[in-house]
Amino acid sequence: MAKATLAGISTLGMLLGYGVETSTGTKPLTFTNLPRVNSIGGIELSTETIDASALEDEVTRTIAGRADTGGEWTLSFNLTDETATIYQKMLTEAAEGLAEGHRTWFEVWSKNLKSAFFIVAQPGGQIPMPEIGQNELLVCELTLALDEYIGFSSEGVVKPVDAEE
Repeated sequence: MAKATLAGISTLGMLLGYGVETSTGTKPLTFTNLPRVNSIGGIELSTETIDASALEDEVTRTIAGRADTGGEWTLSFNLTDETATIYQKMLTEAAEGLAEGHRTWFEVWSKNLKSAFFIVAQPGGQIPMPEIGQNELLVCELTLALDEYIGFSSEGVVKPVDAEE
């Protein structure tokens, strides 16, 4: 009898945390939770193909080239006084870390998984102004420059903790 395929993990309870390296090239040991996230952009890994055929080949032969992440990553959050303070703290810490040669890591965490997604990215320096409409939440969308896609890993997974006031 065929085994039933289970549905994917619910996105309820997902957390996004950030941490700035204390030692260059080393994943932070703790991640600060970024609250009120309402969407986290996916990262596609499209692989370039390289034509490896010779002139005598009748059929084109290709090999895998570099993976391309698209170079940017977006996330959006509900703008409140509380979130503005926490996100500005992240932007400031990321800029200070970058000035010292330390990168900012992000962890996308789920209570339902033993592994998490890890991304190294550079956020911009300011909170962008959200689009404003009637009967809508104020939602800010941050676009980050993707530095390195670490990927899905069980190594170093920690639940992001709330930011200190």
